[in-house]
Amino acid sequence: MEGKIFEISYSHIGTFLERDNRFLATVDIDGKFEKVHVHDPGRLKELLFKGNKVLVKRVNNLKRKTNWDLLAAYFDGLPVFTNSMYHSKIAKEILLNKNISPFKKVTHLQSEVKLSESRIDFLIKNHKKIWVEVKGCTLCENGIALFPDAPTKRGTKHINSLLNVKDRLNEVALLILIFRKDAEIFSPNEKTDPLFAKTFYEALKHGLKVYPYVLEYDGKWIKFVKKISVKEANK
Repeated sequence: MEGKIFEISYSHIGTFLERDNRFLATVDIDGKFEKVHVHDPGRLKELLFKGNKVLVKRVNNLKRKTNWDLLAAYFDGLPVFTNSMYHSKIAKEILLNKNISPFKKVTHLQSEVKLSESRIDFLIKNHKKIWVEVKGCTLCENGIALFPDAPTKRGTKHINSLLNVKDRLNEVALLILIFRKDAEIFSPNEKTDPLFAKTFYEALKHGLKVYPYVLEYDGKWIKFVKKISVKEANK
């Protein structure tokens, strides 16, 4: 059942022109070439290409170099949410929602908790500790949601940090936010990052739980669509 999770409205529709660097792009907004902040370290090549329609939000902040944030880019006629700045907020709403949360009722939730050499997104304290790292996914090929779309040493480090704390009093999990409604199954992207894929599947054997959630964005709301499973290794 689809349900509203988090509200974030766009203010303008633009035409993507080019990605200046990892965090900056040029977008045609109402006939003006504007510099727009791209808050996603991924390559997003299937989304951010010249001529594609994007959704942006105007931001009034004198401390920033740009007054615009990229929120989404279109794929196959639908907007795909591309702003990782909101991942933690979206994940928090999922974890606290008893109807869709992968865990039992969450009574204590702590954000940005230091663990070993990493900082993990959430620590849930119920009858035991549950460490939860959040990853966002926008790449989907033939119904298979793939993460990452660029090599991620940080992602591999996060998994190793989780495994180091796994014991009978500590559970560890990955919550994958998949912003492609056409996703039917999730897989680590072995072609792009073989080390992450190897670490991912080894971690599954040692107790890492993975929860892939398919979400959609309608220009105003992030909505929960469904939970999907993880593709088995070498299948």
